[in-house]
Amino acid sequence: MPDTCANSLQSRSHIMRTFLNLTLAVFLSFTALAAQQTGQQGLTEGMIATAAVEVPRLVELLELKPGMTIADVAGGFGAWTTAFAKWTGPSGRVYSTDIGQKQLAFLRETVNRDKLANVTVLEGAERAVNLPAGCCDAILIRDAFHHFTQPADLLRSVVASLKPGGRLAVIDFPPRPNSERPQGVPANRIGHGVPMNVVVEEVTAAGLALVRQEPQWSARSQPSDLFLIVFRKAS
Repeated sequence: MPDTCANSLQSRSHIMRTFLNLTLAVFLSFTALAAQQTGQQGLTEGMIATAAVEVPRLVELLELKPGMTIADVAGGFGAWTTAFAKWTGPSGRVYSTDIGQKQLAFLRETVNRDKLANVTVLEGAERAVNLPAGCCDAILIRDAFHHFTQPADLLRSVVASLKPGGRLAVIDFPPRPNSERPQGVPANRIGHGVPMNVVVEEVTAAGLALVRQEPQWSARSQPSDLFLIVFRKAS
């Protein structure tokens, strides 16, 4: 009997994950279509497809559950923000931050158009993410760490925004061969990108513990050479 109950629970869990994945894919497709119909060019099909691949895995790795709060730092044009909004549900909260005015305007228009009542858009800064203190169960920094000009200050802000036990996921790519560093970033980035060991050193120096490293994050993502590192704040 215990085995039968366990199998039944596993089956229900698998069905629920499958349903949520399908719902997410449909939701993101409609978001992209709506953006195209209103003349918005920031959100691409590649972003939509990559978010649909990555978010279900991130939900597991960040141990997210409905009703939790997550921040999408440097949220760009919102593919990951809108996907997380679907996952966390109406009782949860998604903060989406960026420093680009074009991105912020696009995010706010998306939130209003799609009636995403559980999404809050915030303007970030060079040295701070400007999130409320202790607000987040998890934070995602995707394809942005290599652009940080003041990583130590920014990471202190990230750590302060996490709840005890909260998790941070950094997704980025290693320096491109023979590439130039973005203007203003530290010299240890070497080129356009950031070495994994530099991310680990800087985030752990800010006070988080290393949980997981994946040198090859997802071959189906764009770009395809991304790595993933997960950190955790002490409880």
